[in-house]
Amino acid sequence: MDDSDFKGWIRPGPRPPGGLQAETGETLDYLCGYWKVFQYERGHRFSVDDMLTAWFGTVCCPRPGRIADLGSGIGSVGLAAAWRCSGAVVHTVEAQAISVQLARKSAVYNGVQDRYFIHEGDLRDPDLFAGEQPFDLVLGSPPYWPVGTRSEAAHPQAVSARLEVRGDVGDYAKAAARILAPGGLFACVFPSDQLERASAAYRRADLVLLRRQAIVFKEGEPYGVGLFAGSRRQDLPPGFEGAAELPVVADPIFIRRKDGRIHPGMAIVRLVMGFPPGLV
Repeated sequence: MDDSDFKGWIRPGPRPPGGLQAETGETLDYLCGYWKVFQYERGHRFSVDDMLTAWFGTVCCPRPGRIADLGSGIGSVGLAAAWRCSGAVVHTVEAQAISVQLARKSAVYNGVQDRYFIHEGDLRDPDLFAGEQPFDLVLGSPPYWPVGTRSEAAHPQAVSARLEVRGDVGDYAKAAARILAPGGLFACVFPSDQLERASAAYRRADLVLLRRQAIVFKEGEPYGVGLFAGSRRQDLPPGFEGAAELPVVADPIFIRRKDGRIHPGMAIVRLVMGFPPGLV
């Protein structure tokens, strides 16, 4: 794909300084606008779920000064949020050293190492981000399935991105509740057929689910993911949850039409995230 345009569409946003190349077994791929991310050819690669998480979080919390990304992997969610929120400081935490190494390369490539801080560690650590100020927006793309309920990925890097090796959606919610600033927001993605499981994770962390957005992969097919956003109960006025009839549930966004073409609703999301809209 050309660096400047895609069928007449011009990439938005700043050009990164670059200066790094993909090594053997790696690829360097567009993420948002001109920004790119390093990935392993056969390892865990960023997905539409990651882009949707960053989009939804930054729509629900459009002017965060401080952002955290839990279980950040190769950095796709955190970097996409950093692209969207050019003044924000971003902290990420990831347990796998091989993913941290790629994320650090991507941060340098995109020129954000002065405001993008990558921590190698476990998001369940009660001292997570110790000494840091709390965060206005916390993002998470948790693994979707308990160990043993799905086959493991072929590449070891992708196993914990798929299976709950180091915590589940409940652990993400608890970690978010510990590090949120007053009035801050935790946004995550989880499969639509596990809606109650994600909702329960918010409740158990004493987070009030404010907004929910369904994403359907293809018109006429049932499967998709849900996007969730909530705040700490203690930060909301008494009785607000009931009076506001929360959560507010938006109309579904379809990724593709029945014939396989990009759906107009998804085209808008792609456009907002600096990605080719895909309608032509």
